[in-house]
Amino acid sequence: MSKWASLLLLIVLLAGCAAPATAPAQPAAETPAAPADETADETAGDLPLVRVGHVPVTIYAPLFIAAEKGYFEEEGMRVELLPVEGGTENVVQVAAGNFDVAGGGIGAGMLNAVARGIEFEIVAPLHTERPPLTSPLVVSKARYDSGELTQVADLAGKKVSTNSKGAATEYWLWRALQQGGLDFPDVEVLGVGFREVAAALESGSLDAGILGEPLATLAEDQGLITRLSDDFIDNFTSTVIYYNKDWSAANPELAQGFVKAFIRGARDLNGDAWYDDANLAIIEKYTGVPADVIRRASRSYHDPNGQVPLDDLTELQRFFRAEGQLSYEEDIDLSQFVNTGYAEAAVQALGGPVEWK
Repeated sequence: MSKWASLLLLIVLLAGCAAPATAPAQPAAETPAAPADETADETAGDLPLVRVGHVPVTIYAPLFIAAEKGYFEEEGMRVELLPVEGGTENVVQVAAGNFDVAGGGIGAGMLNAVARGIEFEIVAPLHTERPPLTSPLVVSKARYDSGELTQVADLAGKKVSTNSKGAATEYWLWRALQQGGLDFPDVEVLGVGFREVAAALESGSLDAGILGEPLATLAEDQGLITRLSDDFIDNFTSTVIYYNKDWSAANPELAQGFVKAFIRGARDLNGDAWYDDANLAIIEKYTGVPADVIRRASRSYHDPNGQVPLDDLTELQRFFRAEGQLSYEEDIDLSQFVNTGYAEAAVQALGGPVEWK
């Protein structure tokens, strides 16, 4: 119990760092993010302001790098980072005009909103998953060590969780179950927030669950969980950068400059550069997660050339269709929402494409 108490304290302190993908928005004061005045120095005070919705977690790292290193100011803007609890909320805020720019995931709710006529444009990928994944399938360490739950196939008839119905992590869970020859009808699927997973596994009310970083590493440090699988997805993108279409049409230079600055941030994290002490310190500042935990946790990947993988977005639409979670009958051509021009121009201005490591 003392181990769990210690972990619970850490979770409370890092509450904003593992938010469910579809959780409701929370006031900025409740999430650990850099205040707006930390994203621009005093000399940038007269630059036009760009309101950016984000979740203060590590998958938004290129945004934090670009803000802290002054890349946005170099493109003639200052950014105000506006935190929300879950990335799915961002697309609604962008469409409503509350944010000019935001990052978020492709979930059932977002797709249903598109079908209802919400407008935005996708201008770049946010993050890509490669093994070891940032949201692994985990079980209680005690039950793993006892030999009870040592492979995915052992979960037949068990209670397993994803953090929210209709979030991209539901696709994660489905892919993980496939490794053991299982499907959703073979298990009982529960919605358990990331912050509650370790406790539920410890009590036995849950047998396995998807658990996002850095909570997975924190729970491992406390001896509470074991990763049952962290390689069930490879090179898959489920989060993107959105623009409010009215904002980008009215501010074409800012829209172009934002993508350029963001891609510079992604390039600064390419390959082993992710582990640079200065970069880790920036990510710590904007997420509240200790740099040592970020260094040891499974990392996210960020395309240094800003190419949006339409096939991945379409795959998520097919998945949610098969699960009966879409409110519309005919699949949407998602390519109509993707504007590749910004990234293409940015890469050219930055000297051409670079190898993604």
